[in-house]
Amino acid sequence: MARIAIIGGGSIGEALLAGLLRAGRHVKDLVVAEKDPARGRYLAGKYSVLVTSVPDAVDAATYVVVAVKPTDVQHVIGDIVDTAARAESNAAEQVFVTVAAGVSTAYYENKLPAGSPVVRVMPNAPMLVGGGVSALAPGRFATAEHLREVSSLFDAVGGVLTVAESQLDAVTAVSGSGPGYFFLMVEALVDAAVDAGLARGVATDLVTQTMAGSAAMLLERLDQAAVGGDSTDVPMAAAIDTSPAQLRATVTSPGGTTAAGLRELERGGLRAAVANAVEAAKKRSEQLGITSE
Repeated sequence: MARIAIIGGGSIGEALLAGLLRAGRHVKDLVVAEKDPARGRYLAGKYSVLVTSVPDAVDAATYVVVAVKPTDVQHVIGDIVDTAARAESNAAEQVFVTVAAGVSTAYYENKLPAGSPVVRVMPNAPMLVGGGVSALAPGRFATAEHLREVSSLFDAVGGVLTVAESQLDAVTAVSGSGPGYFFLMVEALVDAAVDAGLARGVATDLVTQTMAGSAAMLLERLDQAAVGGDSTDVPMAAAIDTSPAQLRATVTSPGGTTAAGLRELERGGLRAAVANAVEAAKKRSEQLGITSE
């Protein structure tokens, strides 16, 4: 079994570690590099995983997952590069995976041994509970097989899809920042429910379950569209694109309460506010990017 080195034992690194173990990976095939001794002891105690230095973790690893904060990449890249150079001399191919937001594949390719395959991944917060979605973008030397292998790693913490690296700023603005938008909507709906006379605990339960159930309805509809895509004259993409609108129409009776509420959301500029939020987050992601030396 391939050895997986996770560089960084923070929330993303721990989420991936826990997901891989749940998916059946053997703890002996996993290793973590964590600079904080207390955090390292916590991970070793909870998961029985080897916690060591960056060079020791990278040595003999098939996959090297860089899961540190973007500002810490420059602090660990030297150790990674030095160890990777030794591994290259032993003819052992290593695949480098970066989940550090804004750090391009070119940054790693310019430092690692020539031709090193690099895959950039943008996960999101729900990966902490196994319900995330991760967007993969291949670097210049990553093959389709490399993508399949990395996809199998992130399958352990949610859904996986592949995009061009040029689209990752947009991905960050949608799925990376999306949980924040969602929680704000939940907060606003709970506050509105309290204003309408409900106790806050009741309001929170109602809103949370409503959101979860609505998401489950949409996911089921998308699955049905995907399964039926080969047996219908309607293009799958069109069916998927219109599913949210179809579901909204299904739960909106003419002249009813939902129609009245939706009218106020449209009047308040909900669509424009969402579009502006995504655009602002995308621009900020572009500004924070590390693309060169």
